[in-house]
Amino acid sequence: MSQSKHWVPDDVQLWRIISSPIGPILVVVSEVGVQHIDFLDETKAQSLLLTASEPLHPILQQTLHQLSEYFVGSRAEFELPLDLGGTDFQREAWLALARIPFGRTATYAEQAASIGRPRAVRAIGVANSKNPVAIVLPCHRVIGADGSLTGYAGGIDKKKWLLDHERSR
Repeated sequence: MSQSKHWVPDDVQLWRIISSPIGPILVVVSEVGVQHIDFLDETKAQSLLLTASEPLHPILQQTLHQLSEYFVGSRAEFELPLDLGGTDFQREAWLALARIPFGRTATYAEQAASIGRPRAVRAIGVANSKNPVAIVLPCHRVIGADGSLTGYAGGIDKKKWLLDHERSR
């Protein structure tokens, strides 16, 4: 996840917390695109819940709609503008995640090779751990060379749930 984890803008039109089968999720957008999709624990979610019903920014509306479709099983690919920070390498690694097909997995080595950097396996792992847009940029689809469910900033239980959800469709 991102270095600025759980930061939210002052403008409540640009963020929301949604319920999902794997717990509360914070969605933050800018005027340009999606900036963060982070898993929250229940305590943090309660401290951020909104009481006002401000109109939503169109990018936020679109993001919430597509996430809802994903969780009910009617969406396999996201079509959202992104507003990613990070280094050039991180953005390259993150965008490579979107090319891993729905319901499939790739190893860190395969992800590194896909961006023309086959020796950057560890750097890929570090970049994935800072992925600011969980689910949309599906770092949950990256597994260890031995097929194990290794490292996931949201927790291995969420990674397993997401992979099982996709495989069941």
